[in-house]
Amino acid sequence: MNDRANTWEFGTRQVVYGAIGAALYGVFSWATNIFPLPAAGNVTFRPAVAVLIFFGAAYGPWVGLLAGIIGNTLGDILTGWGVYWNWSVGSGLMGMIPGLIMAAINDFRARADIMKAVGWGTLGIIVGMLFASLTEMFVGGIDLSTAIVGYFVPAFLGNLIVTVILLPILMIAFAAVAARRGR
Repeated sequence: MNDRANTWEFGTRQVVYGAIGAALYGVFSWATNIFPLPAAGNVTFRPAVAVLIFFGAAYGPWVGLLAGIIGNTLGDILTGWGVYWNWSVGSGLMGMIPGLIMAAINDFRARADIMKAVGWGTLGIIVGMLFASLTEMFVGGIDLSTAIVGYFVPAFLGNLIVTVILLPILMIAFAAVAARRGR
């Protein structure tokens, strides 16, 4: 794991990790964009959200923000949907908020640290998807009820489920690889 001394550090390392996270999030999102959530507007099933939240928690808020904004834009372009800036910013927030606890995570295998990441990841999902859903009222001309029931609730629930299941797996696997490499 990287040096956790400065949560808000922004340099070459954060840009590189942000680009890796964006590529993974974008390609994995593209691969699952063919699975729309039932009764939802333009919301799809995205297991890649766990990767995004992992990158934020592991490498910090700037990495999570970059991975989310760029990765969501990449995934939408690859799918042929065009660019939806509000959903890209929402994804960026989903990655940025769990990055705020980066300095508080010491052991990616420890139950308490995994719970911290899942908890802050859940907060990131709430803030990011609420932002994207509510701005859809201005961007897409939908009403508040549709924004909440048709966009936010399905996006939140789908992202929460994959985060609760996949984020601990990613954290434990990352810790195992880091331990083998002597980091």
